[in-house]
Amino acid sequence: MTPSELLLEGVELMLFGLGFVFLFLILLVVMIRVMSWVIERFAAKPPVPVSTSVAPQSASSEPSADVLAAIQSAIHQHRVRRG
Repeated sequence: MTPSELLLEGVELMLFGLGFVFLFLILLVVMIRVMSWVIERFAAKPPVPVSTSVAPQSASSEPSADVLAAIQSAIHQHRVRRG
Protein backbone atom coordinates (compact mmCIF):
# COMPACT_ATOMS: atom_id res chain seq x y z
CA MET A 1 0.00 0.00 0.00
CA THR A 2 1.18 3.43 -0.78
CA PRO A 3 1.24 6.19 1.81
CA SER A 4 -1.59 8.03 0.08
CA GLU A 5 -3.81 4.91 0.24
CA LEU A 6 -3.04 4.52 3.93
CA LEU A 7 -3.88 8.17 4.53
CA LEU A 8 -7.21 7.83 2.69
CA GLU A 9 -8.08 4.71 4.71
CA GLY A 10 -7.24 6.58 7.91
CA VAL A 11 -9.46 9.51 6.93
CA GLU A 12 -12.28 7.11 6.00
CA LEU A 13 -11.99 5.29 9.32
CA MET A 14 -11.96 8.63 11.18
CA LEU A 15 -15.12 9.80 9.41
CA PHE A 16 -16.93 6.52 10.16
CA GLY A 17 -15.91 6.79 13.83
CA LEU A 18 -17.03 10.40 14.12
CA GLY A 19 -20.31 9.55 12.39
CA PHE A 20 -21.04 6.68 14.79
CA VAL A 21 -20.26 8.84 17.84
CA PHE A 22 -22.48 11.64 16.50
CA LEU A 23 -25.36 9.22 15.86
CA PHE A 24 -24.94 7.70 19.33
CA LEU A 25 -25.07 11.13 20.98
CA ILE A 26 -28.20 12.09 19.01
CA LEU A 27 -29.84 8.80 20.01
CA LEU A 28 -28.87 9.44 23.64
CA VAL A 29 -30.45 12.92 23.64
CA VAL A 30 -33.64 11.60 22.01
CA MET A 31 -33.95 8.76 24.54
CA ILE A 32 -33.43 11.14 27.49
CA ARG A 33 -36.19 13.41 26.16
CA VAL A 34 -38.53 10.43 25.68
CA MET A 35 -37.84 9.21 29.22
CA SER A 36 -38.48 12.69 30.58
CA TRP A 37 -41.79 12.90 28.71
CA VAL A 38 -42.85 9.45 30.00
CA ILE A 39 -41.98 10.34 33.59
CA GLU A 40 -43.86 13.66 33.40
CA ARG A 41 -46.89 11.94 31.90
CA PHE A 42 -47.19 8.96 34.22
CA ALA A 43 -45.60 10.14 37.48
CA ALA A 44 -47.88 11.04 40.36
CA LYS A 45 -48.39 14.74 40.72
CA PRO A 46 -47.32 16.11 44.11
CA PRO A 47 -50.24 17.40 46.14
CA VAL A 48 -50.67 21.14 46.16
CA PRO A 49 -50.59 22.41 49.74
CA VAL A 50 -53.62 24.39 50.81
CA SER A 51 -52.50 27.70 52.18
CA THR A 52 -54.22 28.97 55.28
CA SER A 53 -53.84 32.68 55.14
CA VAL A 54 -54.12 34.74 58.28
CA ALA A 55 -55.54 38.18 57.87
CA PRO A 56 -52.65 40.63 58.28
CA GLN A 57 -52.95 43.24 60.96
CA SER A 58 -52.93 46.81 59.83
CA ALA A 59 -49.79 48.82 60.50
CA SER A 60 -51.57 51.22 62.83
CA SER A 61 -52.93 48.54 65.21
CA GLU A 62 -50.98 47.93 68.39
CA PRO A 63 -50.25 44.50 69.91
CA SER A 64 -52.59 43.25 72.59
CA ALA A 65 -51.82 43.54 76.28
CA ASP A 66 -50.89 39.84 76.52
CA VAL A 67 -48.34 40.20 73.73
CA LEU A 68 -46.83 43.31 75.34
CA ALA A 69 -46.56 41.51 78.70
CA ALA A 70 -44.83 38.53 77.05
CA ILE A 71 -42.35 40.84 75.29
CA GLN A 72 -41.58 42.71 78.49
CA SER A 73 -41.09 39.43 80.36
CA ALA A 74 -38.71 38.13 77.69
CA ILE A 75 -36.67 41.36 77.75
CA HIS A 76 -36.47 41.22 81.55
CA GLN A 77 -35.31 37.57 81.51
CA HIS A 78 -32.69 38.38 78.87
CA ARG A 79 -31.27 41.28 80.87
CA VAL A 80 -31.19 39.23 84.08
CA ARG A 81 -29.22 36.41 82.38
CA ARG A 82 -26.85 38.84 80.70
CA GLY A 83 -26.03 40.55 83.91
